[in-house]
Amino acid sequence: MTAESPADATVAEVMAELAELEDPRARAVHEKHGDDHGVNLGKLRAVAKRLRTQQELAVRLWETDDTAARLLALLICRPKTFDRDALDRMLREACSPKVHDWLVNYVVRKSLHAEELRVAWSADPDPVVASAGWALTTERVGKKPEGLDLPGLLDVIEARMKDAPDRLQWAMNHCLARIGIEHPGLRARAVGIGERLEVLKDYPTSPGCTSPFAPVWIAETVRRQDAA
Repeated sequence: MTAESPADATVAEVMAELAELEDPRARAVHEKHGDDHGVNLGKLRAVAKRLRTQQELAVRLWETDDTAARLLALLICRPKTFDRDALDRMLREACSPKVHDWLVNYVVRKSLHAEELRVAWSADPDPVVASAGWALTTERVGKKPEGLDLPGLLDVIEARMKDAPDRLQWAMNHCLARIGIEHPGLRARAVGIGERLEVLKDYPTSPGCTSPFAPVWIAETVRRQDAA
Protein backbone atom coordinates (compact mmCIF):
# COMPACT_ATOMS: atom_id res chain seq x y z
CA MET A 1 0.00 0.00 0.00
CA THR A 2 1.47 3.35 -0.99
CA ALA A 3 1.16 6.48 1.15
CA GLU A 4 -0.38 8.78 -1.44
CA SER A 5 -2.79 10.55 0.90
CA PRO A 6 -3.09 11.26 4.63
CA ALA A 7 -5.52 8.36 4.97
CA ASP A 8 -3.13 5.98 3.22
CA ALA A 9 -0.28 7.16 5.42
CA THR A 10 -2.34 6.53 8.55
CA VAL A 11 -3.23 3.02 7.44
CA ALA A 12 0.40 2.33 6.60
CA GLU A 13 1.50 3.58 10.02
CA VAL A 14 -1.05 1.43 11.82
CA MET A 15 -0.13 -1.64 9.80
CA ALA A 16 3.53 -1.05 10.63
CA GLU A 17 2.67 -0.80 14.34
CA LEU A 18 0.69 -4.03 14.19
CA ALA A 19 3.61 -5.73 12.48
CA GLU A 20 5.89 -4.60 15.32
CA LEU A 21 3.46 -6.10 17.85
CA GLU A 22 3.58 -9.51 16.14
CA ASP A 23 4.46 -12.14 18.77
CA PRO A 24 5.04 -15.80 17.81
CA ARG A 25 3.68 -16.95 21.16
CA ALA A 26 0.48 -14.97 20.70
CA ARG A 27 0.15 -16.31 17.15
CA ALA A 28 0.46 -19.87 18.40
CA VAL A 29 -2.33 -19.29 20.92
CA HIS A 30 -4.62 -17.57 18.41
CA GLU A 31 -4.04 -20.17 15.70
CA LYS A 32 -5.32 -22.88 18.03
CA HIS A 33 -8.67 -21.09 17.81
CA GLY A 34 -8.52 -20.52 14.06
CA ASP A 35 -7.31 -16.89 14.16
CA ASP A 36 -4.39 -16.08 11.88
CA HIS A 37 -2.65 -13.22 13.69
CA GLY A 38 0.00 -12.78 16.35
CA VAL A 39 -1.00 -9.60 18.19
CA ASN A 40 -1.77 -9.80 21.89
CA LEU A 41 -5.38 -8.66 22.29
CA GLY A 42 -4.56 -6.49 25.28
CA LYS A 43 -1.99 -4.61 23.23
CA LEU A 44 -4.44 -4.37 20.34
CA ARG A 45 -7.01 -2.77 22.64
CA ALA A 46 -4.36 -0.32 23.85
CA VAL A 47 -3.77 0.76 20.24
CA ALA A 48 -7.52 1.19 19.78
CA LYS A 49 -7.78 3.27 22.94
CA ARG A 50 -5.07 5.59 21.65
CA LEU A 51 -6.60 5.93 18.19
CA ARG A 52 -10.13 6.40 19.55
CA THR A 53 -13.10 6.31 17.18
CA GLN A 54 -12.12 6.84 13.54
CA GLN A 55 -14.68 5.52 11.08
CA GLU A 56 -12.74 6.25 7.89
CA LEU A 57 -9.62 4.59 9.25
CA ALA A 58 -11.70 1.64 10.42
CA VAL A 59 -13.09 1.12 6.93
CA ARG A 60 -9.63 1.29 5.39
CA LEU A 61 -8.21 -1.15 7.92
CA TRP A 62 -11.04 -3.59 7.22
CA GLU A 63 -10.22 -3.42 3.51
CA THR A 64 -6.68 -4.69 4.18
CA ASP A 65 -8.09 -8.19 4.76
CA ASP A 66 -5.59 -8.55 7.63
CA THR A 67 -7.04 -10.20 10.73
CA ALA A 68 -5.34 -7.99 13.33
CA ALA A 69 -6.22 -4.87 11.31
CA ARG A 70 -9.84 -5.97 11.08
CA LEU A 71 -10.04 -6.57 14.82
CA LEU A 72 -8.66 -3.08 15.38
CA ALA A 73 -11.14 -1.68 12.86
CA LEU A 74 -14.02 -3.16 14.85
CA LEU A 75 -12.77 -1.44 18.00
CA ILE A 76 -12.48 2.05 16.49
CA CYS A 77 -15.49 2.14 14.14
CA ARG A 78 -18.91 3.77 14.59
CA PRO A 79 -21.40 0.86 14.52
CA LYS A 80 -24.41 2.99 13.61
CA THR A 81 -22.65 4.32 10.51
CA PHE A 82 -22.79 1.00 8.64
CA ASP A 83 -25.80 0.21 6.48
CA ARG A 84 -27.40 -3.22 6.39
CA ASP A 85 -25.67 -4.39 3.21
CA ALA A 86 -22.25 -3.37 4.50
CA LEU A 87 -22.72 -5.37 7.69
CA ASP A 88 -23.95 -8.38 5.76
CA ARG A 89 -20.94 -8.20 3.43
CA MET A 90 -18.54 -7.80 6.36
CA LEU A 91 -19.94 -10.86 8.12
CA ARG A 92 -19.48 -12.98 5.00
CA GLU A 93 -15.91 -11.68 4.68
CA ALA A 94 -15.07 -12.46 8.32
CA CYS A 95 -13.10 -15.69 7.96
CA SER A 96 -11.50 -15.51 11.42
CA PRO A 97 -13.69 -16.69 14.33
CA LYS A 98 -12.55 -13.77 16.49
CA VAL A 99 -13.34 -11.23 13.75
CA HIS A 100 -16.76 -12.88 13.33
CA ASP A 101 -17.47 -12.70 17.08
CA TRP A 102 -16.29 -9.12 17.51
CA LEU A 103 -18.23 -7.98 14.46
CA VAL A 104 -21.46 -9.43 15.87
CA ASN A 105 -20.87 -8.37 19.47
CA TYR A 106 -19.23 -4.97 19.08
CA VAL A 107 -20.77 -3.68 15.88
CA VAL A 108 -23.91 -5.44 14.64
CA ARG A 109 -25.57 -5.51 18.07
CA LYS A 110 -25.11 -1.72 18.33
CA SER A 111 -26.17 -1.00 14.76
CA LEU A 112 -29.54 0.14 13.48
CA HIS A 113 -30.02 -3.13 11.59
CA ALA A 114 -29.50 -5.75 14.29
CA GLU A 115 -33.05 -7.11 14.30
CA GLU A 116 -33.39 -7.23 10.51
CA LEU A 117 -30.07 -9.04 10.23
CA ARG A 118 -30.94 -11.37 13.11
CA VAL A 119 -33.96 -12.64 11.23
CA ALA A 120 -32.20 -12.86 7.86
CA TRP A 121 -29.04 -14.50 9.15
CA SER A 122 -30.87 -17.08 11.28
CA ALA A 123 -32.44 -18.47 8.10
CA ASP A 124 -29.25 -18.32 6.01
CA PRO A 125 -28.07 -21.62 4.48
CA ASP A 126 -24.47 -20.82 5.44
CA PRO A 127 -24.07 -22.24 8.97
CA VAL A 128 -21.47 -19.63 9.94
CA VAL A 129 -23.81 -16.81 8.91
CA ALA A 130 -26.69 -18.57 10.65
CA SER A 131 -24.62 -18.76 13.84
CA ALA A 132 -24.49 -14.95 13.87
CA GLY A 133 -28.28 -14.86 13.68
CA TRP A 134 -28.50 -17.23 16.63
CA ALA A 135 -26.03 -15.11 18.61
CA LEU A 136 -28.26 -12.08 18.11
CA THR A 137 -31.28 -14.17 19.08
CA THR A 138 -29.56 -15.26 22.29
CA GLU A 139 -29.06 -11.63 23.26
CA ARG A 140 -32.76 -10.91 22.67
CA VAL A 141 -33.72 -13.94 24.77
CA GLY A 142 -31.93 -12.35 27.71
CA LYS A 143 -32.60 -8.66 27.17
CA LYS A 144 -35.71 -8.21 25.00
CA PRO A 145 -37.66 -11.47 24.63
CA GLU A 146 -40.97 -9.78 23.86
CA GLY A 147 -42.13 -10.94 20.44
CA LEU A 148 -39.87 -13.98 20.31
CA ASP A 149 -41.47 -17.41 19.99
CA LEU A 150 -39.41 -19.08 22.70
CA PRO A 151 -41.16 -22.48 22.50
CA GLY A 152 -40.66 -22.31 18.74
CA LEU A 153 -36.96 -21.65 19.21
CA LEU A 154 -36.75 -24.70 21.45
CA ASP A 155 -38.48 -26.73 18.74
CA VAL A 156 -35.84 -25.69 16.20
CA ILE A 157 -32.99 -26.34 18.63
CA GLU A 158 -34.34 -29.77 19.49
CA ALA A 159 -34.69 -30.72 15.84
CA ARG A 160 -31.44 -29.28 14.44
CA MET A 161 -28.77 -28.71 17.07
CA LYS A 162 -27.50 -32.29 17.33
CA ASP A 163 -26.35 -32.43 13.71
CA ALA A 164 -25.48 -28.75 13.19
CA PRO A 165 -21.92 -27.74 12.19
CA ASP A 166 -19.70 -26.68 15.09
CA ARG A 167 -20.15 -22.88 15.10
CA LEU A 168 -23.89 -23.11 14.53
CA GLN A 169 -24.21 -25.86 17.12
CA TRP A 170 -22.34 -23.76 19.68
CA ALA A 171 -24.59 -20.75 19.01
CA MET A 172 -27.77 -22.80 19.26
CA ASN A 173 -26.55 -24.39 22.49
CA HIS A 174 -25.90 -20.92 23.94
CA CYS A 175 -29.45 -19.93 23.04
CA LEU A 176 -30.79 -23.11 24.66
CA ALA A 177 -28.93 -22.35 27.87
CA ARG A 178 -30.04 -18.71 27.87
CA ILE A 179 -33.69 -19.70 27.50
CA GLY A 180 -33.33 -22.10 30.43
CA ILE A 181 -31.57 -19.52 32.57
CA GLU A 182 -33.80 -16.52 31.86
CA HIS A 183 -37.23 -18.17 31.57
CA PRO A 184 -38.15 -20.43 34.51
CA GLY A 185 -41.34 -21.63 32.81
CA LEU A 186 -39.27 -23.17 30.02
CA ARG A 187 -36.33 -24.29 32.15
CA ALA A 188 -37.36 -27.92 32.54
CA ARG A 189 -37.88 -28.29 28.81
CA ALA A 190 -34.54 -26.63 28.02
CA VAL A 191 -32.74 -28.92 30.46
CA GLY A 192 -34.55 -31.94 29.01
CA ILE A 193 -33.49 -31.04 25.47
CA GLY A 194 -29.91 -30.68 26.60
CA GLU A 195 -29.97 -34.02 28.40
CA ARG A 196 -31.45 -35.86 25.39
CA LEU A 197 -29.14 -34.34 22.77
CA GLU A 198 -25.98 -34.45 24.96
CA VAL A 199 -24.38 -31.68 22.88
CA LEU A 200 -21.05 -30.59 24.45
CA LYS A 201 -21.60 -33.01 27.34
CA ASP A 202 -17.97 -34.12 27.21
CA TYR A 203 -16.47 -30.73 26.31
CA PRO A 204 -13.22 -30.25 28.26
CA THR A 205 -13.69 -27.57 30.91
CA SER A 206 -10.92 -25.92 32.91
CA PRO A 207 -11.11 -26.01 36.73
CA GLY A 208 -13.29 -23.18 38.00
CA CYS A 209 -15.11 -22.74 34.68
CA THR A 210 -18.69 -23.75 33.96
CA SER A 211 -19.30 -26.51 31.44
CA PRO A 212 -21.03 -25.45 28.19
CA PHE A 213 -23.25 -28.55 28.48
CA ALA A 214 -26.63 -26.83 28.73
CA PRO A 215 -28.09 -28.67 31.77
CA VAL A 216 -24.95 -27.97 33.80
CA TRP A 217 -24.66 -24.40 32.48
CA ILE A 218 -28.29 -23.65 33.36
CA ALA A 219 -28.13 -25.21 36.83
CA GLU A 220 -24.87 -23.51 37.81
CA THR A 221 -25.90 -20.06 36.55
CA VAL A 222 -29.29 -20.22 38.27
CA ARG A 223 -27.61 -21.39 41.47
CA ARG A 224 -25.26 -18.39 41.39
CA GLN A 225 -28.11 -16.00 40.69
CA ASP A 226 -30.14 -17.39 43.59
CA ALA A 227 -27.14 -17.11 45.90
CA ALA A 228 -26.39 -13.50 44.95
